[in-house]
Amino acid sequence: MQIGNVTIPNNLFMAPMAGITDCTFRTLVAQHGAGLTFSEMVSAKSLVYGNKNTYRLLENENIHPWAVQLFGHEPEIMAQAIEKLADTPFEIVNINMGCPMPKIVNNGDGAALMKDPKLVGRLVEASIKATTRPVTVKIRLGWTPTTKNCVEVARAAQESGAALVIVHGRTRDQYYSGEANWDDIAAVKAALHVPVIGNGDIFAPEDALNRLQNSTCDGIMIARGAMGNPWLFSRTVRALETGALPPPPARGEIIATAVAHLHAVAKRKGARIEEMRKHLSWYTKGMPGSAQLRHKINQAKTVVEMEDLLHQIPQ
Repeated sequence: MQIGNVTIPNNLFMAPMAGITDCTFRTLVAQHGAGLTFSEMVSAKSLVYGNKNTYRLLENENIHPWAVQLFGHEPEIMAQAIEKLADTPFEIVNINMGCPMPKIVNNGDGAALMKDPKLVGRLVEASIKATTRPVTVKIRLGWTPTTKNCVEVARAAQESGAALVIVHGRTRDQYYSGEANWDDIAAVKAALHVPVIGNGDIFAPEDALNRLQNSTCDGIMIARGAMGNPWLFSRTVRALETGALPPPPARGEIIATAVAHLHAVAKRKGARIEEMRKHLSWYTKGMPGSAQLRHKINQAKTVVEMEDLLHQIPQ
């Protein structure tokens, strides 16, 4: 798959997710076949003002290609932020126009941009002038069900030079509830000539295959479905290649991967492993005694304690 001047190995993308798609997680899903991964959402303004914590979100373990997702609503600030990243080794710029969280939209960022297609165009134009990398956008269906304007916003981005549009099939007021509307995603695909990627409710390889076929999108973006389940990528890649659905991973493979993930985070972040509690809970969901196990994981404070709990799960 081609995005501007960048070749992507396949059309399965890992969605940017705050607090989840850090360097270690991106590496893991890339190893399982994700064609393109995205950083956690990065504040353009924080980059411009040199916030050191912001730059930690841009760590990478030589996994390519990958994209940096930026949020902001001021074209000149967005351009300056992209220029600040000139020497950072990533391939694609992505502008967040879909985050629904109040702390983001109340500042005019994220999904608030859906209210102003002209501003969307100016943001894209300013970004393109600041880099030779492809500039892409991620949008929602609109602000509310009665004000859906995803086709208008997508066209504004395309006309301003965006190389690709990703559409999350919910409105801002839905947050992450209800079902994603893939008919609206398909409408965006039909209206554009640049590639369109659909996002929403992909929890199994069958979901990805059906959505690709029915929406005619150029690719699929997977989000919550990959939490504790990087095999969603490898199984979907295999299904696309062979037409046959591979079996899910055995429990032993899941536990081994969870342990490896735990050690990779510990190596990178030292004692700051609290974030692994949620990942281990996702890996072990549905296993024998998983509710009690989650409670114990949330009490564990060291790598050894967490690993011992994982090895206690019956094989």
